[in-house]
Amino acid sequence: MPSKVYYGSPRQARLEAKETLPAKLDLILEQLHLRERVKDETVAIKMHTGNNIVYSTIHPVFVRKVVEAIIDGGGKPFVADVNWDVRGAEKRGYTHDVIGCNVYPAAGPDEKYFYTHHHPYKNIQDWKVAGMIEDASFLVNLAHVKGHPSCGFGAAIKNLALGCVVGETRSAMHDTMQYDPYWFPEKCPDEKVRKAIMQACPFEALVEDKKNPERLHLHPEQCNACGRCLGVASPGCLKIDAANFHSFMEACAHSVAVTLSTFKPENVVHLSLATHMTPVCDCFGFTSMPILPDAGVFGSDDIVAIDQAVLDMTARTPLIEENVPTSLEVHTREGHPFRWLHGPLKDPYVVTEYGEKLGLGSRAYDLVDVLPVEKIERAPLGYIPAR
Repeated sequence: MPSKVYYGSPRQARLEAKETLPAKLDLILEQLHLRERVKDETVAIKMHTGNNIVYSTIHPVFVRKVVEAIIDGGGKPFVADVNWDVRGAEKRGYTHDVIGCNVYPAAGPDEKYFYTHHHPYKNIQDWKVAGMIEDASFLVNLAHVKGHPSCGFGAAIKNLALGCVVGETRSAMHDTMQYDPYWFPEKCPDEKVRKAIMQACPFEALVEDKKNPERLHLHPEQCNACGRCLGVASPGCLKIDAANFHSFMEACAHSVAVTLSTFKPENVVHLSLATHMTPVCDCFGFTSMPILPDAGVFGSDDIVAIDQAVLDMTARTPLIEENVPTSLEVHTREGHPFRWLHGPLKDPYVVTEYGEKLGLGSRAYDLVDVLPVEKIERAPLGYIPAR
C-alpha cells in the first residue's frame, strides 16, 4: 500500500503569506497530526545546524513552526545535531529566543554519551547512537535537501544516518567504501604507471597510499567515475566499481534502521525542505549557488517514501549547469540531475532501494498537495499601506 507524502509547492498564485512555504509547512503538520501525537513526549528535532558561514540550512522560521506545533500539542522539544555544528549554531540563528527551544549536542559536548547497538555490516560491528536521540520518546526528522559527494543526495535518510551516531560510527560508515578491494598492486608494479593513473584524475581522487607507496588509495567522494584513470591503468590493476560507492548508501540505510529501532514507529515524523539545493552537504561550512530550482516542502511518516518523492520531484527539472562550481564536472546527463553531477555510481535512488529492502518504508507513495496552486482563485496584487 502506498505511503502518504504531503507536499507544499514553492509556487504561489497570489502574493499572500498563506501561500508561502512556511504556511504550507503548517498545513503539512496538520495533515500529519503532529500536535495530537506529541502530548507529554520528549521530542528530539534532528536537523543539521551547519557550521561556519553556511546559510542554506533550514531557515529558523521553519524550525520555529515545528517547535511551536510541538509545544502547542504538549510536547517538550529540543533540537539536536553533532557537537561541532551545535557549537556556534547561534551564529546561524538557532537559539532559544529565535526558534523557541534549546539546541543540544546529540551525543554530548565530547561525543561520549551514546548507546551501543550490535549490528554487523562489512567493517562495522557496533553502531553508537547519540544518547540525546535515543533518550527522546519522539523524533522529528527535519532535513534540508542537497547534493552529496559520497552518495549524490542528502535528505531524510542521510540526516538520521550520520547525524544520530557518534563520529567513530560516521567514520566507519565512510570506510565501508574501502571495504571491497579496488586496487591490485601485483598487476601494476611500474611506478610510472601508478603516477600516470594519479595524474589522469582531474579531481585528485586517486592518491598514493600513506602506508604503502605501491598501493593507490581512492577517495570515492571526489570520484565521479569518469574513467580517465582506467584509460592509463595496467589491465586489471584498478576497479571503479559500484560496490565501493553503494556501500556507503547501504550503510546509511543500516544506520537509520538502528536509530529508528529505538522509537515506536508511530513516534517518528519526517520533514524535508527542498530549497537552495547546493552540490554538497551543509557540513562543508559554506553555501554555494543552488544547482536545482526550489522544489518545496515535504512531510511523511515514511522515511523511504519522502526521499523517493523528493527525488522524483527534483528529477523533473534539469541541473542548473551555469551554477555548478568549475571544480566539478558534468559528464553524464542520464538519470537524476544529482547523478549528472556526482557520477553514475552515485545514483541517489540507490539509497531508497536499500531503505526499502531493510523494511524502513516503501518507495510507493501518494503525493498529496496541501494547497494546489491551480485551485487558488486568482486575485489582484494587494496593497500594503505605509505605516
